Amino acid sequence: MKYCLIGERLSHSYSAEIHKGRGLNYDLKEVPRCGLADFIKEGYDGFNVTIPYKKDIIPFLDGVDESAARIGAVNTVVRRGGKYYGYNTDIEGMRYAVSRKGISLTDSNVMILGSGGAACTAKALCGEEGAKSVVTVSRNGEINYGNCYDFKDTEIIINATPVGMFPNIGETPIDLSRFPDLKGVFDCVYNPFNTALILQAKKLGIQCSDGLPMLVKQALEAQKLWGFTTEKDDTEDIINGLYSNKLNVVLVGMPSSGKTTVGKLVANILGKKFIDTDAEIFNATGKTPAEIIETSGEKTFRDTETEIITRLAVDTGAVIATGGGAVLRGENVSALKANGVVFYIKRDLSLLTAENRPLSAGGGIARLYEDRKALYERAADFTVENNGKKELCADEIAQMFSANRYNQKI
Repeated sequence: MKYCLIGERLSHSYSAEIHKGRGLNYDLKEVPRCGLADFIKEGYDGFNVTIPYKKDIIPFLDGVDESAARIGAVNTVVRRGGKYYGYNTDIEGMRYAVSRKGISLTDSNVMILGSGGAACTAKALCGEEGAKSVVTVSRNGEINYGNCYDFKDTEIIINATPVGMFPNIGETPIDLSRFPDLKGVFDCVYNPFNTALILQAKKLGIQCSDGLPMLVKQALEAQKLWGFTTEKDDTEDIINGLYSNKLNVVLVGMPSSGKTTVGKLVANILGKKFIDTDAEIFNATGKTPAEIIETSGEKTFRDTETEIITRLAVDTGAVIATGGGAVLRGENVSALKANGVVFYIKRDLSLLTAENRPLSAGGGIARLYEDRKALYERAADFTVENNGKKELCADEIAQMFSANRYNQKI
């Protein structure tokens, strides 16, 4: 029995990990827009469908489930007797994801961003859940990204576009601050976990969810159609496992606060790779941060640091120790939060040193501490003190992460 996911670009996908984790022979198969007819002939026992083929696949199927036909999109296909039948498990995945975070569509004014298969699913779900009104926004539609802000009474926004998805993680389709009644945001994108849209929702204090819970739930529903079932409902176990494996642990804090030393210990405990942004800067330039600052000035160093952090932000499953000034630029913090949980390693001023740190020299360390303290606190999801044994600090970070407390921040 062989299964797969088809789509145009699949480097962002976690689907194979979900299905292989359940023992299925499952692959990712990128198919060009002109290649659907040839793909069907390959004889897979079942397959999932993602962007941009959830509508396009329908003419190639021998039958479509009533619900999928009503939705107008297929994301799961089953082969029976040599024929292919289409279903939509996305709707149950989306239902699970929004309810999981307490986002209610019932009697709500909903705005759906996009016009593809995921948008069709969202519209169908709104109908089933009894939404008060549904507005669909598209680039070239009557309601577009220019005039959508006229709908001031929007309460729930569902992003059913790939905007903000890896590798274009800094993009956002809409400005949430322009909707005064907004109380819930769901983003179908799951890589990164914290898109720019989700980060803005969190900043505004709006209840929100990324697309990973939807991905997992729809995958398990697809497996049922393929004949695979389990006695235990392990949906949450799989969701938390993926968060734990894929999320980065990001360490911020003052120079000499112990980020590198503690970070290596945390990486060892959690079985994650360790990345030091200052070391990455040296690898890229052949100079230490101190040497760049002394020869080319702080701005040149900060620009280089931002380039490195932006590149590292698309990585997953790492412990990342940042330079002391990484939080000075908001774009750095946003990039690090895209796939990361941020820990502020707080250390008493009396224990900090200015050795080999030009910006801390000459008594400047106290000034830096006062200037940056609020930035560290604002960037952090959690704060951990490192005034004693570094092993204790590392253990605390690892325990907080492993205990799924990060799930509160996702």
